[in-house]
Amino acid sequence: MTLRTEPIRSSVHEVNRLEVAVGSEFGDFRGRYERAVPELDAGRLGELVRSGAEWDAVLRMTDENAPYDFIRYWDFDATALMRLAGDRWRCVEYLMGNHTIAQRMYTRNPAVMLCAPLRTAIYEDGDETVWFAVDQPSTHFRSFGDPGITEVGIELDRKLASLLGYLGVPVPDVLRG
Repeated sequence: MTLRTEPIRSSVHEVNRLEVAVGSEFGDFRGRYERAVPELDAGRLGELVRSGAEWDAVLRMTDENAPYDFIRYWDFDATALMRLAGDRWRCVEYLMGNHTIAQRMYTRNPAVMLCAPLRTAIYEDGDETVWFAVDQPSTHFRSFGDPGITEVGIELDRKLASLLGYLGVPVPDVLRG
């Protein structure tokens, strides 16, 4: 077997971590976020996969499942576990994304799944300020060196800006392009 490229590739890249003070109580913001970014309808998606549905059916189902373009694939409330170590702050982390958007990058390089879905967190600090944190999508996807992937990353920046605007929190200028 002949390798078409080098057997090892390495990319150093810088990522912008964005932390936004949400200006509301932890539980309130968490509830608003989880309503705006609903949980994946895994049963319905699984049925589409089992039936061998056309991609258009997946697109329609995802549009219905993601009113603000994003879906929650996973969440973990670290609060109780970290309290065992004496930490008193609350924190919930999520994987948030949209598989139909990720597919547009995946078709160019499946390694984009290292960055998709996006990892986000809602947490409070020592002053009880509640924060939303996420790494800027375009800075992750730019590292693949593919203009098509970078373009989708920039689109995700804008979609993230729209979500934050909907949630009523400050939108970092870097997300507006």
